[in-house]
Amino acid sequence: MIKPSEFHLRGGRAGVLLIHGLTGTPTEMRYVGNCLQRAGFSVLGVQLAGHCGDVDDLLATGWRDWAASVSEAADRLREDVDHLFVAGLSMGAVLALKLAIDRPGQVDGLGLYGTTFFHDGWATPAIGRFAFLLPLITALGIGHHQMSEEVEPYGIKDERIRERVVGAMFAGDSQAAGLTGFPWPSLAQFQTLSSHVRHRLGRVRAPCFVAHSSNDDIASLRNVQVIERGVRAPVRKLLLDDSYHLVTIDRERAKVIDGTIGFFREIVAQREAAWSQHAPLAVAK
Repeated sequence: MIKPSEFHLRGGRAGVLLIHGLTGTPTEMRYVGNCLQRAGFSVLGVQLAGHCGDVDDLLATGWRDWAASVSEAADRLREDVDHLFVAGLSMGAVLALKLAIDRPGQVDGLGLYGTTFFHDGWATPAIGRFAFLLPLITALGIGHHQMSEEVEPYGIKDERIRERVVGAMFAGDSQAAGLTGFPWPSLAQFQTLSSHVRHRLGRVRAPCFVAHSSNDDIASLRNVQVIERGVRAPVRKLLLDDSYHLVTIDRERAKVIDGTIGFFREIVAQREAAWSQHAPLAVAK
């Protein structure tokens, strides 16, 4: 069942599941989705459990609920396509990796945008740098009502786009722009997810297209190195120099989209060529 903020764009027999980030919304993936559909892909932009509502909605969920949203959406999309690709932004990229770990035979390729295992960018507040302690702190019942507020430049280098997104966010339009900050318990859940996936990266067999800003204000290039060292699959890397964290909507979004389309098309061509080689010979009548 499609949730209010999700989008399902019909296309060809290759499908892409798009996953937004923590406290984000499918809107941050919509432009990518539109372009993928025009390129011939079917697209499903998932709404993660607890998102697009208020803080209490988010606090009622945890990382297993978010992963279950991705798994359920993958099942829906898989019914309509022959090739399944998964692409995510920030925490969405971590969830994409988790799906590839859990379903090695079903995920044909990954698009990993601004992948965030660690909040260690140049504009990250102090709590983000010590977020690895949050699972312990929140388990002790501390910080349940604490928030780590988003700060300038909000992951966006383009000032015009930033003004529009931040305006919607502080106007309370959580379906369009997400929440204004990160509840500590949700950050603790993110840390647990991050650790879970990092320690299983060796199980990733799907080829990865990694797009990351060299000037990412939220997640440094250390996060890219974790992918390169951890996965057991080909990695194609695109480093951007005129964007910040939200590479799917910032100044170089066209490069991210073109790179994704080219990468996924190559995989489709390779798989279909392999299928044709093993197809039974037609019997002449």
